[in-house]
Amino acid sequence: MNIVEIKKRALEIDQLGKLPQEILEIIYEQQLFKLFIAKELGGKDLDLLEGIKVFQRMSAIDGNFGWLVTIGTGGNMFAPTFKQEIAEEIFSPRDAVIAGSGYPTGTAVKMDSGYSVTGQWKYCSGADYATTFTMNCFIKEDGMLTDKIISCAVSREQVEIINDWQAMGLKATASHTIRVQDVWIPFDQTFQLGIWKNNYDNAVYRFPFGTFAEASFLSVCLGITENFLEEAATVIERKNKESHRTERIGALQFLYMQQLKRFKQIEEQFYAMLTIYWQKHKQEVELTEQEYQQFTEMSKESAADCVDIANNIIRSLGMDAIMETATINRIWRNLCTAAQHGFLTP
Repeated sequence: MNIVEIKKRALEIDQLGKLPQEILEIIYEQQLFKLFIAKELGGKDLDLLEGIKVFQRMSAIDGNFGWLVTIGTGGNMFAPTFKQEIAEEIFSPRDAVIAGSGYPTGTAVKMDSGYSVTGQWKYCSGADYATTFTMNCFIKEDGMLTDKIISCAVSREQVEIINDWQAMGLKATASHTIRVQDVWIPFDQTFQLGIWKNNYDNAVYRFPFGTFAEASFLSVCLGITENFLEEAATVIERKNKESHRTERIGALQFLYMQQLKRFKQIEEQFYAMLTIYWQKHKQEVELTEQEYQQFTEMSKESAADCVDIANNIIRSLGMDAIMETATINRIWRNLCTAAQHGFLTP
């Protein structure tokens, strides 16, 4: 089985609610959870633009697949924040992948050599196969809850997974809630973005995390939109063969070409801006607050435009598009779900 064949199994994957083991094996074999990890740890050590384009390509194959590759690779950003032996323990296994949440919905009680962590975190994509979970907690010191936040890495064995992901799309991402109760976390298993503790290096690690996340999630939306447009062309061609209403089909084809052109413009704008930002980063030119804001606005607007493109077309496809088992419907639901991520919503 190869990556291209995943598209043929997209409905099966969606109904299963998770990635089958043989597809996970493809991910491990092709190091798709380790795009930004050093080669010494079994990674591909790509640069930002290469990795973002992989996210889009995988999402164009299937939204669930692309989302999970993107989320799994996102955990690579934590690689330099652990002492070398801890980093090797977390990232070197062939099947190593992090799931977790950035929301500080836990409490870490500070003790002499670590923290006692309790809490619950929603939307941890990849929860059914993650080898490590990361979670943010408010620190409790001397019996008082502070506003300080600590990030913790917890092994799978210490985490309870609550199978509660019931979204309308991206059904196979296993974005379940996780829970821990009084789990002991040594200081060595806590981390903070921007504080380096080993020599594993990639320029991506120094790229602003918020902009990295926005680019990552938008690339998924672009890939799913690409998938939607491809399927829409198939549906329109089928309608053309079956219908005698040439005027209506002509209008539908014209609408499709308009939306395809609009998509290409969005895609071009995104990569043009990201390329400029990445080149500045590599030249050690610090981005301004205005540039950060421009990228944020572009990401949100582009995600909204992707949904609008799909909505404009699906409204014209009639009853064929409303069945949950229809490929076009499933892709549309995946896109609407991906575009709801907090980094992309208004």
